Amino acid sequence: MTVRVVTDSTADLPKEIVEELGISVVPLHIHFGDDTFQDGVSISTEGFYNLLTTGDILPKTSAPSSGMFIETYEEIAQESDEIISIHISTKLSATYASALVAKDGVETPCRIEIVDTLSASIGLGLLVVQAARMAREGATLDEILDVTTSSIPRTQYFGVVDTLEYLHKGGRIGKAATFLGSMLNVKPILGLRDGIAHPIERVRGRERALDRVCELVSGYGPILSLGVAHTTTEAEMELLASRLSQFFPADEILRTRCGATLGTYLGPGALCVALIEGGVAPCQIENPGH
Repeated sequence: MTVRVVTDSTADLPKEIVEELGISVVPLHIHFGDDTFQDGVSISTEGFYNLLTTGDILPKTSAPSSGMFIETYEEIAQESDEIISIHISTKLSATYASALVAKDGVETPCRIEIVDTLSASIGLGLLVVQAARMAREGATLDEILDVTTSSIPRTQYFGVVDTLEYLHKGGRIGKAATFLGSMLNVKPILGLRDGIAHPIERVRGRERALDRVCELVSGYGPILSLGVAHTTTEAEMELLASRLSQFFPADEILRTRCGATLGTYLGPGALCVALIEGGVAPCQIENPGH
């Protein structure tokens, strides 16, 4: 039977791609006060951003339970005996840990491999799509696992946040940094390093920030896959994708929207880029754009 691919909702993959490639998505939880939603299931992305921008309650997020993973794995095991479960950085979420507990608790002889991508959002999404396409083409679980793990250090994820306020509310930066950023119209470019969010640099003005994102992408190559994502500015994402088409075929750029989990911390107006490099040693890509 074909290897089946499982991921979580932080992969931010479009529903049509999930359905086309047969990917199973386990949702994280979004909490608005006493109300709890499943990311992308009981609350839509549009509905989430409406609540985020118009409501007075700051949302919180939590990982899926191991029971949710067990249910997913046992359902898949009825059709396949091999699963690769690919997830958000364990340093950003307990999702990976829940999947590990589920692997030990599932009542099936199905072979299950759990992967910590050290990434998130569209960075995770590109790795999941790569694995699912390999599975569809008949690759073995070991082949998919080898390619996925070797691609992790070559996966880059970064983007521009329009405001620091949501990062501050989520406990990611201090109040002083938020105030300074708003006063100077500073647009931080954030990335992931070793699975942890970190600032790449701060740029004055949004236009310059997007210029810098394109400059960062130009520093990588060859690029095997590339994706762009937005929280609330789809038209601006399309313009960014058009600019990035000088580095990667426009019709192959994966376009999507950040879901509720990442949106909780990125806030409205965020734009993200992810890519997988080919043929570059990990030591060459420790500092994005340098």
